[in-house]
Amino acid sequence: MRKASLLLLFLLSACQAPAPPDRFRATGETIAMSGGDAGAEAACFTCHGLQGEGDGRDAPRLAGLDAGYLHRQLDDYANGRREHAAMREIARKLGDGDRSKVSAFYAAIRPAAWPVEAGSPTGARLYDEGDPARGLPSCASCHGVGGVGDAANPPLAGQSAAYIAGQLRAWREAKRNNDPLGEMRRVSRLLSDAELAAVSRHAASFPPHPPEARATSPAARRADPRNDVSEPRPRAAGSSRRGE
Repeated sequence: MRKASLLLLFLLSACQAPAPPDRFRATGETIAMSGGDAGAEAACFTCHGLQGEGDGRDAPRLAGLDAGYLHRQLDDYANGRREHAAMREIARKLGDGDRSKVSAFYAAIRPAAWPVEAGSPTGARLYDEGDPARGLPSCASCHGVGGVGDAANPPLAGQSAAYIAGQLRAWREAKRNNDPLGEMRRVSRLLSDAELAAVSRHAASFPPHPPEARATSPAARRADPRNDVSEPRPRAAGSSRRGE
């Protein structure tokens, strides 16, 4: 009887073994390639490419973008602050941990450049200087010289002109609203159609920059109210927008 009790105790303890090790858990790459809990039809690569390069039209490049920014966009899709029917369903099926993993995966990929046509003097002037007479700030004051971006403002370098122009039109038409300070909505409405096209082509002409070493806490950056808000970065005394 005692032996039977010991055997039963052993079998019960075996049923309570620890969970499988991490190698059985989804990584950012497996989520991007399989869709994770969102399903295979929602795999990121089907729209954004095998290397996160985007499609040159509606699907942006994800490679090399800040992990906190990417996570914030998934959060905004899930809660409706950024509208896109397909992305809303995908984001809602990914838990916070999976959003972090897939964001970190894409942030670590070296981005490739899209073939682009040369920018125009009008686009260069608007990007570098803006138009103070109209209250139009330079794009560089938020997105950086060369479109490098930072943790608060996404890079424009390496995105296609079609995607940049599409987002500016979405801001202008209030189809995109996840800018707490409303700066992108205000700026986009100050641009004529010709100016919008010119500055989009100029921004798209910048070569993408490789991902830099980033903080390992995207959630902490995501809590920063400036994240996804076009807000000028602090500038050293005596420096100009063109030279920052």
